[in-house]
Amino acid sequence: MHIAVFSQYHTNPDCPATSRHYSLLAGLAQTHRITLITTRTWEPQRLTHEFPWVPPGVELHAADIAYENRMGVARRGLAFAQYAAYALREGLRMEKPDVIWGISTPLTAAWAAAQVARRRRVPWVFEVQDLWPEFPIAMGAVPNPLARRALYGLEGRLYQQAKAVVTLSPDMSRHVRHIGQAADSRWPFDPAKVHTSLNGTDLELAARATDAAVATLRREQQLEGKRVILYAGTFGRANAIPLLLAAAEALAVTQPDVVWLFMGLGFYAAELAAAARRNSAIRVVPPQPRHAVFSWFRLAEVSVAPFLGLPVLDSNSPAKFYDSLAVGTPVIVTNPGWTRELLERHSCGWYSPADDAPALAQLLARLLAEPAQLRAAGTRGRELAATEFDRQQLGRAMQHILEQAAG
Repeated sequence: MHIAVFSQYHTNPDCPATSRHYSLLAGLAQTHRITLITTRTWEPQRLTHEFPWVPPGVELHAADIAYENRMGVARRGLAFAQYAAYALREGLRMEKPDVIWGISTPLTAAWAAAQVARRRRVPWVFEVQDLWPEFPIAMGAVPNPLARRALYGLEGRLYQQAKAVVTLSPDMSRHVRHIGQAADSRWPFDPAKVHTSLNGTDLELAARATDAAVATLRREQQLEGKRVILYAGTFGRANAIPLLLAAAEALAVTQPDVVWLFMGLGFYAAELAAAARRNSAIRVVPPQPRHAVFSWFRLAEVSVAPFLGLPVLDSNSPAKFYDSLAVGTPVIVTNPGWTRELLERHSCGWYSPADDAPALAQLLARLLAEPAQLRAAGTRGRELAATEFDRQQLGRAMQHILEQAAG
């Protein structure tokens, strides 16, 4: 079977980013022909060269389209439009596929997949990684009401037209079913075509976080005798970085043996650097390749996966959430959505409100005073990751959805 994949942002494990689709494509390419239509956005950001840029057996079509997290709204919009135009052109030129897999974000990538599927008369599967346009609208990136209305209409039509819709969390699936059924009645919508496939993690990479690897990392980072709290991810406007900084500075007053590690890049990089200069309990760590990040998670007593207190962010499925649990490090979340419910159900993490830094500092102080509780929660998280978050298993489920869509 020939599967065409439309994804604006391709990464591999050498990049400082999740490599979900690299893992899934590696499995699919063992039994199917794969054509990947993407950009070279992440390729110059490789930190190592341990892995091939695409898995063996994947045919790559990549455009040189610039994109950075700090771009303004207009410049981002241009990048989205450039990729959509490129993907549409390449999709019409390539050999006809049996099924198309369109991956959003952004929504324009899914639009291109839908257009090619319609013109080539093949089914397509829509993977929803973030809720668009809800997320950019909630962040104030789409102030024009006509543009908002057009994006909402496009979202509903894409849900209806796709042969199957795959989301990364149960809350996203509920949203898709609601929007799909409420959209234009000219296209019928079957709620049964919506599937949840969690973001997951790479257990074979997590296994690299051995006792020896963590001990070496602790020594290299001069963290002997320190207790580590880790945030690893984008320093973006949606990630509640000011909450973490306030909690870190409050905790430093009573917990002098605690060090907060902030690993990544993004909007709040300057604020984090300034905080690290004035407070030795805060350190900023350069981004790490995907295959190395697991040792950093295992080094930590606890990790945090925060987002602003916006309802649209309650549905998020962040890679750092799964990566931390995979190595036995419990997680604190700041959204009252499905991640909180899952952590509390399995007793492998905790919730703290997104707008309450003193509460977060108090929770951390209590947990750090109970190391046995942290270890027990970490053990339960590792067991959960092994049974529910393995990308090898998730890849087989995705393959079944694509095969079913192709008929």
